[in-house]
Amino acid sequence: MDRPKLIPLPSMKTGNADEKMRQILKDMELDTLARTIWGEARGEGVAGMEAVAMVILNRVAVAQRHGGYWWGNSVIDVCRKAYQFSCWNKQDPNLPRLLSVGKDNLYFVTATRVAQRALLGFLKDQTKGATHYHERSISPKWAVGQHPCAVIGRHLFYKLAEDQ
Repeated sequence: MDRPKLIPLPSMKTGNADEKMRQILKDMELDTLARTIWGEARGEGVAGMEAVAMVILNRVAVAQRHGGYWWGNSVIDVCRKAYQFSCWNKQDPNLPRLLSVGKDNLYFVTATRVAQRALLGFLKDQTKGATHYHERSISPKWAVGQHPCAVIGRHLFYKLAEDQ
């Protein structure tokens, strides 16, 4: 596996350091979202990828409305929160692939386009506000007694974080 590439920080001698830092953070946000989409839904087509993106954005929106939430307050925090998206779990056998996938992978290119559209606000939320999902083939404890608000591909979607 190739080692992750380090991104150099901008020189603070330039007058535009704040803008450069904002761009680096935006690039990191896009990359993290694209990798999460790829890791969770690369076999689900564009609709499935968009649905996973919306769950992440819905979680960020809940956190913003509540002034913070346990799963994180930003796209990066939400995606990387331990045990929320299995593709980032250290014991996931696909984690090395997730970290090394690049633009030569058609599914990753598609996930990156979906992530760009999501971050720009161009996606319609077909999950109906879902904050959670799971594959049909599993039955997590948190889903017992819950009713899905959407079914997209092989995933069931749930809106479990309500506004108060």
